[in-house]
Amino acid sequence: MTYPGAHIPPAKNGSYPLRRGNTVRPLIDGAPAFRRICEAVEKARHSVWVTVAFMGMDFQMPDGHGNLFDVLDRAKKRGLDVRAIFWRSSDWDPESHFHGSAEHRKLLSERGSTFLARWDRLVKNWCHHQKSWLMDAGKDTEVAFVGGINLENNVVVEPGHAMHENGSTHDVYVEVRGPSVTDVNHNFVQRWNEASEKDLPDGSWPSKDMLSDLPFPESLTAPTGSTPVQITRTVRRETYNDTNPAVGAEPFPIAKGEQSIFEQYLLAMDSAKETLYIEDQAIGSMLILEKMEKALERGVEVIYVLPGKANFIMVNASKDPRSKPFFDRLQGLGRFPNFTMAALAANRGPGKYAEIYVHAKIAIVDGVWATIGSCNVGDRSFYSDTEMNASFWDKKTTRDFRNDLFKEHLGVDISNLADIEAFKLFKETALKNTFRRVRGEKLQGLAFQLDPAHYPAEDPWLPPLDAS
Repeated sequence: MTYPGAHIPPAKNGSYPLRRGNTVRPLIDGAPAFRRICEAVEKARHSVWVTVAFMGMDFQMPDGHGNLFDVLDRAKKRGLDVRAIFWRSSDWDPESHFHGSAEHRKLLSERGSTFLARWDRLVKNWCHHQKSWLMDAGKDTEVAFVGGINLENNVVVEPGHAMHENGSTHDVYVEVRGPSVTDVNHNFVQRWNEASEKDLPDGSWPSKDMLSDLPFPESLTAPTGSTPVQITRTVRRETYNDTNPAVGAEPFPIAKGEQSIFEQYLLAMDSAKETLYIEDQAIGSMLILEKMEKALERGVEVIYVLPGKANFIMVNASKDPRSKPFFDRLQGLGRFPNFTMAALAANRGPGKYAEIYVHAKIAIVDGVWATIGSCNVGDRSFYSDTEMNASFWDKKTTRDFRNDLFKEHLGVDISNLADIEAFKLFKETALKNTFRRVRGEKLQGLAFQLDPAHYPAEDPWLPPLDAS
């Protein structure tokens, strides 16, 4: 049985197989995503399980839903099984981010919070970077959300980014229903049962004696649609050991680590025939650059959207002589007329713009396949941090996803355009916006083109041509 996008193979070396019979719904930007998540929490009948990487102490959900603890406490008071897995990092400031310090545990005690929690740490301060929500695990009403949106106030924005004078963050979640949600369940159970801090006095909430391990799912969630979905992961070696297999799958040697997200990226890029679209906060993999270059040589139209002002990791790497081959190769992509590097900014008055930090971790290939998750395009995320993505093969959903992204980024409806035509309009509009920015004029939409020869740099958007 074939399906749209079948020319893009699923990953073979991972815990979870490709599963058919799902429905997916991409959620662009933080306000719509958290609004939908809060709605799903309120409709949950049995359980709410969440994995958290970063949470600002001042974070608030949209529409007056309160902070994360308010959301979890309300669900717990309704009698639901409510659990959270938090990443613990020794580098965090307890006044800005929650990581289970003595002050944070005191806060939970004063609130009277009784949801269950475990903390998880990685060696060398690698990050448990997954950001997932799972409601009603194993029940008919089961639903999961997989993505990269942190619990920070600058992400709680509507599409278009009309607010936030000092800039905001663009990010994406995907809602999944159907058999693949069983694999999100399996991932949570594996992490919960082997959380590194669970036996420490401050590694659980309310206390380690009140918590127990969870059983792995034994049957698949019933089909809800027709979309094939695969849950892929990064798991660092020697992080977990339990080889209890996913439903219908062979046991996976998880102690050796898992890199199925990286495998899926490489397969998708090698399979691209016409278009490749990526949004990420960085480019940090030489092999990804090589695959992108080969796609460009085949004539594939490639768009890569990332922050105009690069994150500090990329900036520091660009100053290291050992990184010169990497940045030389990145800059060399500018020789291809079918390559567009772009960033996002919002108009804030004549000659004034608010930078939009691109934090999304997504890719779309040929308008038929997409991946959404927590994994950055970089070796750290591909090998060392704990990550989770949901990839799906669905022409209509993927096309609608592309249309919604391009409508936000270009300020025009491109739903009547074929993939190639939409990509060329993106390139044309982004280049015009670069010249508009040089002249201090209003941008059309958000996207403006970057020059790979000057990235990262203080002003990588300055065109190499006369902007007059």
